[in-house]
Amino acid sequence: MEKRGELHFSFYPVWAFFVTFGGYFMAHFSRKCYSTVKQQLQTQAGYSPLILSEMDTVFMGTYAAGNIISGKLGDTFNPTTVLAIGLFGSGFCLFLINVSLWYDFVGFSMTLGNFFIIAVYFLFGFFQSTGGPVGTAVMGNWFCDKKSIENRGLIFGLWTCHQYCGDVTAAICTAMVLGAGLPYWWALLIPALTNFGWGFLTMRLIADPADIGIITPEVRIRMEKLAAKRAEQGDHIQDEGPAPITYVNALKIPMVAQYAFAFGFFKLTNYVLFFWLPYFLGKHFDPVTANLIASLYSVGMMPGGIIVGYVSDLFGGRRASVIGTFMGLLFVFLFIFSKNSESLTAIPLLVMLGIMGILVGGPNNIITSAVAADLASHPSVRGNNKSLGTVTGLINGCGAITASIGLLAVGPLQAAFGWSSVWLFLMACTFTGTALMGTKIRDELFPAPAGYAEVEANLAV
Repeated sequence: MEKRGELHFSFYPVWAFFVTFGGYFMAHFSRKCYSTVKQQLQTQAGYSPLILSEMDTVFMGTYAAGNIISGKLGDTFNPTTVLAIGLFGSGFCLFLINVSLWYDFVGFSMTLGNFFIIAVYFLFGFFQSTGGPVGTAVMGNWFCDKKSIENRGLIFGLWTCHQYCGDVTAAICTAMVLGAGLPYWWALLIPALTNFGWGFLTMRLIADPADIGIITPEVRIRMEKLAAKRAEQGDHIQDEGPAPITYVNALKIPMVAQYAFAFGFFKLTNYVLFFWLPYFLGKHFDPVTANLIASLYSVGMMPGGIIVGYVSDLFGGRRASVIGTFMGLLFVFLFIFSKNSESLTAIPLLVMLGIMGILVGGPNNIITSAVAADLASHPSVRGNNKSLGTVTGLINGCGAITASIGLLAVGPLQAAFGWSSVWLFLMACTFTGTALMGTKIRDELFPAPAGYAEVEANLAV
């Protein structure tokens, strides 16, 4: 990476990591703080369980669609502006919820209160969706030199820890608020204020190294293409920067569509385990023990991305093969669950769920970060850094939609056929997601000759 001064080279990638990590941290901090005070929203604010459930449904829908839209916006406009708007909007939505609590909208009119909080949460989903795809695009802009690409899995594996740090901080924040005897709405006001603060910090972020004169490999390729175009058409051709990639062209990049659907099945497996484990375990253990055992799954997810990223770097970026291996091991664990979940004691469950957290969390975290960056670096779009946000948004958004639809099957399955059918359902999801990556796994294990691979890449889009 050519650079204008050593300070720029050493400081800005670290700064971009810090700011984008913090931005996505704020997203999870915000939404988790809300979930930790659901009981108070019902008992003290007067919202019914149905309304709280509808809020979750509305949020998931707008968040899924928002990922697809936000990724494109980040590639079309200044990514820093899109990230800042997401943070300011999230903070404003949380502030509006506080206003409805302070002035007791539900007490004034049940219809007004319910409509207002659902409408605010509808917007909240869109604002929350900016951190993933746009933050990933900014990270891709700064970590694109040879050394960063070689260590891309580890870098993004560490970066994706933001969600777990945000979730844990939210739980601690709410515990401190309630433990100090403060009104519960402080657990919503604090993330509102921190979102505003981080939004101002994000506005100082430089999203593209080219903006301060640093010539990255991607910029150099773009300059070479511009020089070739000028040689053909004349010097009057101006450098207007790379054009944002369209959704259609993004889906034409090899493996983007397959990864988008595969991620949906993997995300569905994660959603089922995350949302339904406490319920399932509560049938066999007391509430405290059930939640403790279930928490081991979440704990395992945090190092999962780091492990998958690091191992895939060791194997030359063969991430599909590593993900496939992790999913194969998960398939075995789910099979054991389908046979013995009703009889396993606490200690084996703790060990198994911790390992399953690693096996699920690793692929989920890496697909929406390092894998997306790999896909957006395909030879067909090299020199155009206006593709990573769109690619990440498509994978994230399509995955969330697939997972949300799949969740609808869990309740009827366990009611009609018992929990063994749910584990078999997840085995089918794991197999299907891995099968969708089959061609990529084959290409990684049995690569085509160099000359053929180059011609194929040039003809791909």
